[in-house]
Amino acid sequence: MDMMQLFLLDEEAVNPLGGTLGTVGMLGFWILIFAVMYFVVLRPQKKKQKEEDAMRSSLEIGDDVTTIGGIVGKVIAIRDEDETFMLETGSDKTRMRFKKWAISSIDTPEKQPKPAEKKKKKASGKDEQAVTTEE
Repeated sequence: MDMMQLFLLDEEAVNPLGGTLGTVGMLGFWILIFAVMYFVVLRPQKKKQKEEDAMRSSLEIGDDVTTIGGIVGKVIAIRDEDETFMLETGSDKTRMRFKKWAISSIDTPEKQPKPAEKKKKKASGKDEQAVTTEE
């Protein structure tokens, strides 16, 4: 055997502690990487998927909808058996059937949060504080 093979085969030469600490350290490193990936990528993705499923299950007749293809229209019929809905769009009342998973957003004003009300509440709270300090 030449000197290079002897060096590569001798575990004591690579790691004087016997190699177990290096293996455990590497295992711990990979566990840490997978934990970070779970909390950074997979968990938010699952949360977003649950929100989208809730949005799609709350679909009602009369809702304004935008599909993932960009088609905008009003829901006129829903079939729960095959998870489809009928969309009516355009001035000529064109009707198309889509799967529920094709919904990108529900644009009905009643179903969207109203940011103006939140701003008014915050502004009114600041005014009340200003009034109390002036008195």
